[in-house]
Amino acid sequence: MHAPDGFIDVPVSAAAGLLAAGAIAVSLRGARRELDDTARPGAGAGAERTAPLAGLVAAFIFAVQMLNFPVAAGTSGHLLGGALAAILVGPYTGVLCVSVVLMLQAVLFADGGLTALGVNITTMAITTTVVAYALFRGLVKVLPRSRRSVTAASFVAALVSVPASAVVFTLLYAVGGTTDVSIGKVATAMVGVHVLIGLGEAAITALTVGAVIAVRPDLVHGARGLRQRLKLRVNGELVDAPETAEPVPAAARSPRKVWIAGLVTSLVLAGFVSFYASANPDGLEKVAADHGIDQQAEEHAVADSPLADYGVKDVDDARLSGGLAGVIGVGVTVVAGTGVFWAVRRRRTADEQAEATSPAGTSV
Repeated sequence: MHAPDGFIDVPVSAAAGLLAAGAIAVSLRGARRELDDTARPGAGAGAERTAPLAGLVAAFIFAVQMLNFPVAAGTSGHLLGGALAAILVGPYTGVLCVSVVLMLQAVLFADGGLTALGVNITTMAITTTVVAYALFRGLVKVLPRSRRSVTAASFVAALVSVPASAVVFTLLYAVGGTTDVSIGKVATAMVGVHVLIGLGEAAITALTVGAVIAVRPDLVHGARGLRQRLKLRVNGELVDAPETAEPVPAAARSPRKVWIAGLVTSLVLAGFVSFYASANPDGLEKVAADHGIDQQAEEHAVADSPLADYGVKDVDDARLSGGLAGVIGVGVTVVAGTGVFWAVRRRRTADEQAEATSPAGTSV
């Protein structure tokens, strides 16, 4: 759903850019709290690894976005990632995760226009994250507080977030579209195909959230408060331990194994599985081609990038070229994402230290 330059006119693209910049600024402040939220009693050194985990989420989203899956005749879809990121690491950090991915895709891989970056962040990062997390929180409040409920809520939230993103793109096009196409036709086509894409998004999100919850529920932002009751064997039967029993905090365990497993999975998906992804145009590309929206599309400013179109320049073997580009993309994303989140987290620590040493914060 990466919009290229030329679909939306300059004034609306600029306005979307300002909106995206404002949302990122707000998210930077919110992410400081989310990245430090695990530093609660008993969290230990695990709290120091929240930035690498958030960077890993960004890299995983990059990898899975390379896996276009068929959704209808001649159309494919791919993960947007807002719901997944919000549920795993929190809504503010989630906006930053998807934004990092979109920025790297636009600059390194010529995927999504540079002047359309604000449009893409608005539709794919902000809209999906806000809609998904709001719906997710509403669902987990009314559903039984269990792992299955969190997974089910993840499915529904992710499903709804994708057509919501399509609706926002349609609204932007209604205001600043560069071609004379009926908005009713655009809305019907965009929402229709993205409901189907949403099913794929929902399945990927629910499977990923469920897999992480199964091994480390403490690492899932949306599953905070879940706790596996200790079991005691009494007369040959397993029963719940008394509430007074104090389990060893799960967050005290190192998330290193989860991080390594996630990174390896991302590298395999981007470096190998991506070769078998659908070659059909994604939902936005298909709608644009069918309805003439792409008439004003402009060539990407970095179309001659060494990694343009997810291939390594001068590498003739398509499988090797795509695989190398995917591996490079995962590596760059995990490094850039982790760097951003470390900087955000260190800024919070510095602010707290400054407040503690200020006259107002000095105790008598």
